Amino acid sequence: MSHAKGNVRDNSGAVIRPPIAWAIAVLVGLGLEWLSPLPFLAPEMPAGALGGILFLAGLALLIWAATTFRRAGTQIQTTQPTTMIVEAGPYRFTRNPIYLGMVLGLIGLAVAFNSLWLFVLLLPFYLVIRYGVVAREEAYLDRKFGDVYRAYKGRVRRWL
Repeated sequence: MSHAKGNVRDNSGAVIRPPIAWAIAVLVGLGLEWLSPLPFLAPEMPAGALGGILFLAGLALLIWAATTFRRAGTQIQTTQPTTMIVEAGPYRFTRNPIYLGMVLGLIGLAVAFNSLWLFVLLLPFYLVIRYGVVAREEAYLDRKFGDVYRAYKGRVRRWL
């Protein structure tokens, strides 16, 4: 795509790759937990099992979403051009199932490790994803696909 000022990058221009933002949140949370533990669950709670279930649910959602993108023939990476609006699979229910899977995975780790720090880091992770990634993706998709994207956006919620 180009205009009078020159070429416009054919990707969202996200401020960070989402898996990197997720990994930073996890590593910082675990580091803070190691330095100064902040448990929030009662010791008798089956935190490991419950957290594992939540983590696996998030991973399953992420894999379902990524597989749906691959089957549609479009890119998953925010650094690559998007070739189409995908409306199948989890994209029927949310426009951002990959990021929801990451949030659910982070919640699962917070529970499994009984770490309030990991819960606290959900907020900065969400803010980076919402404003540094999703807002840019939405603007990019609106520019690239116009009415097709706007119609999809009108039918499917950003989150849930």
